[in-house]
Amino acid sequence: MHLTGPFAPVVAEVDVADLTVEGELPPDLDGSYVRNGPNPRFSPLGSYVFPLDGDGMLHRVTLGDGRARYDNRFVRTPMVVVEERAGHAIWPAGPMSAYRPGADEVGPELAGTSRELPDINVVRHHGRLLALAECDRPYRMGPELETLGYETFGGALPAGICAHPKIDPRTGEMLAFSYHSGPPFLTWTTIAPDGTATPPRVVPGLDRASMIHDMAITARFVVLVVSPLYFDVAAARDGGSLLAWHPEDGTRIALVARDGSAVRWCAGETFWLWHTVNAHDDGEQVVLDYVEWARPSGLAPGPPADPHLARAVIDPVRGQVRRRPLVDDLTVEFPRIDDRRLGTGYGVAATVTRTGRDLPHPGCWDALAFHDVRSGDVRRWTPSDLALGEPVFAPDPRDDGDDAGWWLVLGTSFSTGASSLFVLPAADPGAGPVATVRLPVRVPLGLHGSWLPS
Repeated sequence: MHLTGPFAPVVAEVDVADLTVEGELPPDLDGSYVRNGPNPRFSPLGSYVFPLDGDGMLHRVTLGDGRARYDNRFVRTPMVVVEERAGHAIWPAGPMSAYRPGADEVGPELAGTSRELPDINVVRHHGRLLALAECDRPYRMGPELETLGYETFGGALPAGICAHPKIDPRTGEMLAFSYHSGPPFLTWTTIAPDGTATPPRVVPGLDRASMIHDMAITARFVVLVVSPLYFDVAAARDGGSLLAWHPEDGTRIALVARDGSAVRWCAGETFWLWHTVNAHDDGEQVVLDYVEWARPSGLAPGPPADPHLARAVIDPVRGQVRRRPLVDDLTVEFPRIDDRRLGTGYGVAATVTRTGRDLPHPGCWDALAFHDVRSGDVRRWTPSDLALGEPVFAPDPRDDGDDAGWWLVLGTSFSTGASSLFVLPAADPGAGPVATVRLPVRVPLGLHGSWLPS
């Protein structure tokens, strides 16, 4: 499913200027939208588990002076470089396969390695553009999206960071975590605005490795949700699953104090999340908004689980977690906010959603929803023929107010296969785009991106 239709990988790398723009690009929209996502360079060997497998490819749409340009490049890991020389895949698509190539195939330096997967997210910090993997070393990308090599932050973080670090808009710090298959099972770090990082600091209180995809921050805490999706390396070596779901263990939330004081653990009933929306301090409590799943669909047994926006109120004094739906009748994912509000109160959470129409390709999202957490109102944009990706907020550089800016989203037509970048006014996104940038190639449905002001 995830190698066909709107998900199908592309191999051509192009650079095209003066794209067709329908409507009018806002004059203050000056910068680049960059998105990462899994895109196998060659036909995968063995299984292909979206979104965990595949090579990374960056897609960039640069906007300014009412004009638009598009370019794309693979993130060239050592595996991609060797496979391009060979002309075919050598490594399995991702970590779900136990096979590792030997020295006779890939040389002594890469023998026994697994495919690196910097295919999830892309961020900019200290002027450096980073393609991010699931708790591994990021790759630093150059001004032409060329791959420059590993980023270890001056050697302070040789094992890498998570795919969803958070940049505090008040301090300029980037906060990140990493989970590990052995002790210490979970660490966190702070990367200063100048790019220097603290050595990994242990999060105590864990006795086995859990998968943790995303995080949140407040002024006081790094918020880490630890659901009972455990790594089982022994089972994987014997041909079983690398991940095991144990809902009987419940979900715990670690409030990691940014000032270095004691970690506070809070426990509740079992749930899973791929993505957080935002968090903020509310007196002694912490409010966390996120997309809740009953189970990690596709990675745990059971029927498909419809994710919804939810809120958890976390009480570090009592160690309790109280959860409730924010919108319980709307299936959503890929939540984003105005990043100027990260770690504080915010206004609108934008997500992908589904209309319920019979779509030509399963697994796609065909609408956007904009949930105002202050009023509870939900606005929708429901185009008639599009598979949509994650929305990203581009703020108006002249206005710090709520709804001052634009939502950017990539979409691909089911009927023609053509992709476009849509620019929606944040003040009224349901009205549809003020500008549509027609892209020269199809952009596969992928994962996460960033707006990078010039």
